[in-house]
Amino acid sequence: MCIFCDKINNGDYFYENEEVVALYDVYPVAKGHCLIISKRHFDNFFLATASEEEAINKAIRAVKKIIDELYKPDGYNIGINIGEVAGQSVMHLHVHLIPRYLNDMDNPKGGVRGVIPEKQKY
Repeated sequence: MCIFCDKINNGDYFYENEEVVALYDVYPVAKGHCLIISKRHFDNFFLATASEEEAINKAIRAVKKIIDELYKPDGYNIGINIGEVAGQSVMHLHVHLIPRYLNDMDNPKGGVRGVIPEKQKY
């Protein structure tokens, strides 16, 4: 069993809907960094059912409201790593919802393009 399956089975999350749960990232890159995790164990967003995709979108909006109230971020990044080459380290579908704050880095231009740092600048 994987670490995310354990967390789901143990109830270690703060949000739940039909298909997903949400919990705070153990290694956050920002205050309030959350993971939205499928209840069904599979590794690839492209294998999600229409119901799972809908539940992910519903969770993103609901969790954002929670984070907005608690931390009052100035923006967000949403990301999914698919496969080891893309940086996926836990092979269970999860979406990163990362709050962003004014001046949390020198130049945020390029946003998620920063996964390949030398190509972030344009």
